[in-house]
Amino acid sequence: MTTAMTYAGLTMVQWMTLAVFTATIIAIVINKLDATVAALLGVTIMIVMGTMTDAEAAKLVDWNVMAILIGIWIIAGYFGKSGVPSWMSVKALEWSGGRPGLLVMILSMLTGLLSMFIDNVVCILMMAPVALPLARAMGIPATPLVLMIGFSANFMGSALIIGDLPPQMLHSVAGAEFFDFIWHQGRPSSFPILLVTFTITLAFMWIYGFRKVGKSTPEGIASIKADIPDPLFAKIACGMFLLTVIGMAAREWIGTSLGFIALTGAVITVFIVEMMHSRLKDAPTFEHILQEVDWRAILFYIALFALVGGLEKTHILDMFANWMKPMFKENYALATTVLYWVTIPIVGIVEHDAYILTFLNMIKELGKDGIPQWPLYWMVLWSGTLGSNLTVAGAPALYVALRLAEKEEDRKVSLREFLSWSIPFTIVSSAICYAIGMLVWVLPYVK
Repeated sequence: MTTAMTYAGLTMVQWMTLAVFTATIIAIVINKLDATVAALLGVTIMIVMGTMTDAEAAKLVDWNVMAILIGIWIIAGYFGKSGVPSWMSVKALEWSGGRPGLLVMILSMLTGLLSMFIDNVVCILMMAPVALPLARAMGIPATPLVLMIGFSANFMGSALIIGDLPPQMLHSVAGAEFFDFIWHQGRPSSFPILLVTFTITLAFMWIYGFRKVGKSTPEGIASIKADIPDPLFAKIACGMFLLTVIGMAAREWIGTSLGFIALTGAVITVFIVEMMHSRLKDAPTFEHILQEVDWRAILFYIALFALVGGLEKTHILDMFANWMKPMFKENYALATTVLYWVTIPIVGIVEHDAYILTFLNMIKELGKDGIPQWPLYWMVLWSGTLGSNLTVAGAPALYVALRLAEKEEDRKVSLREFLSWSIPFTIVSSAICYAIGMLVWVLPYVK
């Protein structure tokens, strides 16, 4: 055993840590055990076998990121109950002129834009229930509509730092700030590149499957109202959301953490709503909002940071980085291309947050030897996000969308039907983003 370990260059603890990490990821992918339970069990085993102590595991978690998630989730909970998502959906019907295919594209765009600020699962739970009544009236099949909402929510979450865990992990690992996602190192970055990619992908999907879907009913639009039940509550929810986003954008000038700003915005929102509850007709209680926060996801993300931290603490990521360095030094563009396109199918079956966090830390190690990091950071972030739209295993948000579609149509959606929508969406979006990313970010670094 010792000879084999010496040959492989790994100690017993490193072998065991790698085995536990691999087994945990497999357990998450197979989905026979709850992902949160599997991740927490993996961390517990690492602690017991000596990879790290319990105190070290706690320190490996980025609690700032956890604070961002909880704060934004609370504020988004109030926003979702404000009636604004329903109002947006009805407005989408008006803007579509009663054309069903165009309505799907507008709803998808609205969902994608919302997901830049709100967790993708929350986005789906906001938009799908208010879109389905419109779909029934216009004869739009529920499955492709809800899947498009799911794909869109998952797509644009990495455009800004607020919307999803991967961009927040980039903030944690590489120090990316709010405006770095718009313009970074003298060139456009995540927001403009993903927005252009998203727009072109939606145009393709309209041609692919929505040009002739449903029935045009412009005469029915006039009878549909776009009222917000409690305008005062809606103004409070939207206003606090906007102020929190502005505060997070100004983090460097404020001089505090993003998590503190997000939690402060949440606390102020809760305080205002609770103090004015007698004047607000439809405002939910704080208890109700807390019940809707996905605490299982929070625990999963906590365990995820500790799991990847175990690889980093035992220097396994250093070894993988050293193995990859010659490829990037020899042909940076080719190595980046391979990394990008290998990522797409992997995150289609492996939970993409774990993959992205692991590779962000690995890229950080690559940078210590002079290899340009930022093109790799962005390409892994984008490919890890876009590729996860391939199956429900890669993005749990799609599982939520799929269940909503099946409930609406009272049937099981086959894997073949799901893939008939997910494969073209994933391939087209990945190809467009790859072309733009290579042109804007990778090729300028090629010597």
